[in-house]
Amino acid sequence: MNNNSLDGKTALVTGGGRGIGAAVAVRLAQEGADVAFTFQHNQQRADGVVEQIKALGRRALALQVDSADPAAVISGVDRVSGELGRLDILVNNAGAFLLGPLEELTLDAFEQTVAVNVRAPFVASQAAVRHMRAGGRIINIGSNAAERVVFPGFSLYSMSKTALIGLTKALGRELGPRAITVNLVNPGATDTELNPADGPNAATINGFIALGEYGAPTDVAAMVAFLAGPDGRYVTGATLDVDGGFTS
Repeated sequence: MNNNSLDGKTALVTGGGRGIGAAVAVRLAQEGADVAFTFQHNQQRADGVVEQIKALGRRALALQVDSADPAAVISGVDRVSGELGRLDILVNNAGAFLLGPLEELTLDAFEQTVAVNVRAPFVASQAAVRHMRAGGRIINIGSNAAERVVFPGFSLYSMSKTALIGLTKALGRELGPRAITVNLVNPGATDTELNPADGPNAATINGFIALGEYGAPTDVAAMVAFLAGPDGRYVTGATLDVDGGFTS
């Protein structure tokens, strides 16, 4: 028997069309939730995630949303509640990953990064709590680069992900009386299309990881599932690293 079941719950995962977001969407469906997710470009890949969710016997909804557009983010949240009947879990996963030397980072890169990595989680959370009941969950996906930076070029990205620490703590405090928890999961090096475990920098990165290897998207998804379920009810305002000891 699954004591951390999400039966009867509805989740929204932003940036759920691939990588960590897709793994989270499927894992929440495995735990019993109906799952909506946003994606930006790849309809075919999004359709594949929908099929995985439906194969588990759960309802699925894929929404094409540009996380840099606050009106689109709000509309997406409202659609989930309207079409699936409720919203219990929000996973703010969509992210912009723009790196480069300080002198070469443009204001456009700054605006894009802040829009997707900071404003979108704020706006989505603001919209979601209008629909959430007691027992609601907001889970932000950050990065271990907010806590330890070992390579140059991360100033903009690290800054944006560090903002989620403050947002998580403040919302955890504010929403606690409504029995809505807010937590931050910071993945480390995770084997995805954008950062493959056999990539050119993998050996160097593995040298910084206590466990000596990349994580899998399912490792992050497992932590999200824990926080989303009944077992996570007494955890809020917390930052949890899923990074194999990179920041230890």
